[in-house]
Amino acid sequence: MEQYQKDFVDFTLETGALKFGEFTLKSGRVSPYFFNAGLFNQGQHLSKLGQFYAQAIDASGIEFDVLFGPAYKGIPLAAATTIALNDRFNKSVP
Repeated sequence: MEQYQKDFVDFTLETGALKFGEFTLKSGRVSPYFFNAGLFNQGQHLSKLGQFYAQAIDASGIEFDVLFGPAYKGIPLAAATTIALNDRFNKSVP
């Protein structure tokens, strides 16, 4: 596992977005973990998420023309990721 991936897991635990236990999902299925992206509720959180996504995209080596964030939560995440791609990797992405 790459360092940025470990840092992402630590970040999700620190924010409380990733929890382990026994959770009954809407589907009725029981899961040993629950991920609540709604707890990424500060500008600092969104900035860090964008950086993690940018690192993952860069590490993947996948070539792409545009980054799309579906409504509603995906839009700010895509915007934060494009900012991080520009600032960190000098990749300008629409």
